[in-house]
Amino acid sequence: MVKIRLRRMGAKKAPFYRIVVADSRFPRDGRFIEEIGTYNPCVSPAVIQVDTERAQNWIKSGAQPTDTVRALLKKVDVL
Repeated sequence: MVKIRLRRMGAKKAPFYRIVVADSRFPRDGRFIEEIGTYNPCVSPAVIQVDTERAQNWIKSGAQPTDTVRALLKKVDVL
């Protein structure tokens, strides 16, 4: 199954995430199909950047967002 999920980047105690489309069998920070956005929770307010066209295209194709990504996509009005 294809999932839209977060990939952790950044330093220790300073997370930065990329929103990626990946096969559910691959590890969290491993191989992915496409990067569709970023999420930086360390700044105030948190910065969320998403390629809305690509996200909607993947969701129409059957990709399932994780709970956290679903909440982020709702904040930027993709869902």
